[in-house]
Amino acid sequence: MALSQRLDLRQTQALVMTPQLQQAIKLLQLSNMELSAYIEGELEQNPLLERDEAPAEAPAEAPAEAEEAEESERWEAAAGAEGDGTVDLGGDPAAWQSAAPRPQAGETLPGLDQTLSRPVSLRDHLLAQLSVDLADPVDRVIGAHLVEMIDDAGYLQGELADVAQRLGCGVERVEATLGMLQRFDPPGVFARNLAECLALQLEDRDRLDPAMRALVDNLPLLASRDAPALMKLCGVDAEDLADMVAELKALNPKPGLAFDTTAAEPVVPDVLVRPLGGGFAVELNSDTLPRVLVNNRYYAEVAGATRNKADRDYLAERYQQANWLVKALHQRATTILKVSTEIVRQQEGFFRHGVQHLKPLVLRDIAEAIEMHESTVSRVTSNKYMATPRGIYELKYYFTSAIAATSGGEALSAEAVRHRIKLLIDAEGDEVLSDDRLVEILLKEGVDIARRTVAKYREAMRIPSSVQRRRARALTL
Repeated sequence: MALSQRLDLRQTQALVMTPQLQQAIKLLQLSNMELSAYIEGELEQNPLLERDEAPAEAPAEAPAEAEEAEESERWEAAAGAEGDGTVDLGGDPAAWQSAAPRPQAGETLPGLDQTLSRPVSLRDHLLAQLSVDLADPVDRVIGAHLVEMIDDAGYLQGELADVAQRLGCGVERVEATLGMLQRFDPPGVFARNLAECLALQLEDRDRLDPAMRALVDNLPLLASRDAPALMKLCGVDAEDLADMVAELKALNPKPGLAFDTTAAEPVVPDVLVRPLGGGFAVELNSDTLPRVLVNNRYYAEVAGATRNKADRDYLAERYQQANWLVKALHQRATTILKVSTEIVRQQEGFFRHGVQHLKPLVLRDIAEAIEMHESTVSRVTSNKYMATPRGIYELKYYFTSAIAATSGGEALSAEAVRHRIKLLIDAEGDEVLSDDRLVEILLKEGVDIARRTVAKYREAMRIPSSVQRRRARALTL
């Protein structure tokens, strides 16, 4: 076979992923709060960007200008090719710093009781007791080491033998010091396990009798609700055992968390839904939506006075980056609004009547309805929350698999079926419903579901089995 060389000319279409486009796709999955942090960095390094302080306006349903429409198509194609979402942006200008006003003559300064103080940590609380209750210097040194081994819940982590070796003393001396520390406030602190923590609290209440000691020493039996075995070990009847279990439930299994000063991060919704007329209005949360502007006047002034080529190139690059951010922010907001509006439209039954009317929904359903790529919808619904009259939910919450209905009826949402299972178990009377019995009830209600699926949903909701629930009920009678 003869070999030959030839030159062919082929014309193909390919998507070019520019660095800006790649960054825009990655930004789409950020929440408004995460995006604000990103924009803060852009404002610091780009002198042509400034925060938009004007009142926020809802973005249009779709870009009105041809250029924005073309750019939207490019982002959509990129999302489909790369598997990532869209763009986003926002920002705020550099904060002005001013000297604090000095008090004027005759002006009253706030009192000490009106000033903020640092919350007392668990470590500080224990060290304060250590310096008062332990007089021996050796015990204080050992105690200080043990305090450093306490976790946030108040439990002692680590081995006493390691402390003894590090300090050059006997393990017995460390154990004796630990015994003194275990009388500190809060009761239960310095315990090495749950049983010891509960025992310390019962001892502090003078309630650690032999029967209660036997109960604390057999917590695995209590976890399995084995009432007959516990009554035999503790030497009590069912009524006394129920009282002892109730007393244990009143104790604090994690006493150290009372000093936890970590503030919980509240969920900030990205989308707001409210009733309007006969339907629902969907809008973006303008309070958390970062918005920036390009300072064209400043750019014109500086560019006109710049003679150095390197400076002109830098300004041109910053100007292009600033314009891209503004367009990206608008495109991101428009995309989120489109996806959220379609979710509300398709899940209108949930917003009107509750979780039992949640429909089966997948990303493809939304993508086809708004003519976007499925991966774009996936990025939009990541790390985003929607505030509704029924509470705040992650956008991913509205996407659930389908459970077939009997007699060829309309499929049901898996979330709605889980909710129905929980309601049935919560409403149990004298009869404790087994998984098989739950299947029978659901079949009568038109839900075609297998027993293993019921068990999976029940376990996901952390609901004990029928045997465990029956034993727990026996302990409380």
